[in-house]
Amino acid sequence: MNDDVIRNICKDISVPKMIKVRQHFVEDNISPQDIPDVVQECLKRDAISSQIKPGMAIAITCGSRGVANINIIIKAVVDYVKKLGANPFIFPAMGSHGGATAEGQLQIVNGYGVTEEAMGCPIKASMETKQIATTDDGRPVFIDKYASEADGIILVGRIKAHTQFVGPYESGLMKMAVIGMGKQHGAESVHAQGFKNMAKNIRRYGKAILKNAPVICGIGTIENAYDQTYKLAALTPEEIIQQEPDLLKEAKKIMGHILIDDADVLIVDQIGKNISGDGMDPNVSGTLPRETGVPRGEDGSDPKISNFHANRVIVLDLTEETHGNGNGLGLADITTKRCVDKVIDEMAYPNAITATLIEMVKQPLCVSNDKLAIQVAIKTCVGADKQAPRIIRIKNTMEIQEIEVSEALLPEVQANENLEIIGELAPMSLDDKGNLF
Repeated sequence: MNDDVIRNICKDISVPKMIKVRQHFVEDNISPQDIPDVVQECLKRDAISSQIKPGMAIAITCGSRGVANINIIIKAVVDYVKKLGANPFIFPAMGSHGGATAEGQLQIVNGYGVTEEAMGCPIKASMETKQIATTDDGRPVFIDKYASEADGIILVGRIKAHTQFVGPYESGLMKMAVIGMGKQHGAESVHAQGFKNMAKNIRRYGKAILKNAPVICGIGTIENAYDQTYKLAALTPEEIIQQEPDLLKEAKKIMGHILIDDADVLIVDQIGKNISGDGMDPNVSGTLPRETGVPRGEDGSDPKISNFHANRVIVLDLTEETHGNGNGLGLADITTKRCVDKVIDEMAYPNAITATLIEMVKQPLCVSNDKLAIQVAIKTCVGADKQAPRIIRIKNTMEIQEIEVSEALLPEVQANENLEIIGELAPMSLDDKGNLF
């Protein structure tokens, strides 16, 4: 890539010095070594344990997100089911992710340490679905074929704010039942009416599934801002409907976000499906897509998590765990050749088409290295002080306990009791190719 013309246009733009800052959030968590006991204690309730009989085939979901301690949580569920004499198996429940293929979904699951050897039970991956019901307005409801044939289903999923819509049920157990178990076929039918109707459809389809599929319970996990397991709850189908909305509010309350409202430029080192369904969580990056038509707060609650906004967003690279899925790159303004070269279209396109959000996989303005990406971002920030730009750099939208800010933001950092300076002002550590890493 020859960037000579762009370099010349941006030659008057200097990259500012940066300083490391720690953001303080709720730190309470369940330690990994305690998770198996907590999971099994949750499952001991008679309302749940009495539904698991010797010899039953029990299907356990595994999603596509980078859920903290997911392998430990699922192994604890598997062990408890075995203790009761039933026969557990795990199945990928991730809609159209993994390139909408069984092989791709199995690769994602295995990448989280959820393997047959580690879990001690079979993993059954298929894109086949079976219709199990119709919604109250007459639409067919599909779930994974293996799950539909099981004697019982245990949903395992993280409860958190969704990246595209707001409602009483967002990312969580209800969505795992509808989108995750629905595979590509089921997910497509739910997305067909667009994200402005998603909150209603998750509730509508979810209730149909909980009524007609052999769902025994759901294990909901909430994470704190440090990517640690904060809470685990086992809910019966009726409790999922009744209690998940309150768990979602709790998850939003402790969710990590950028504690500065405005910046000229946000630099995101990496995006990926293991970080967020959108590669980078718009609740953190402030990049809610224009096409969502989200009816914000239709459940009567205040859905706002952060006021953060940046005039320009740079994405430098993809995570290894995203396996080339560049979904969410379309939310950035500027990227690098290093990032674009890693994109595998067949990994992202099925997901984008199924979700009806093809703008998520568009390619932003692309330059050869990180330094030039930063210069272009500063150059094109209308109204910014080009000599003292307000820049924030994060590793990704999931790991934001430590960030970097430019010198111009120091007064705001010093005035915020939840922000702590932990470094010294220094030039960005660019290598001889102009890259930060």
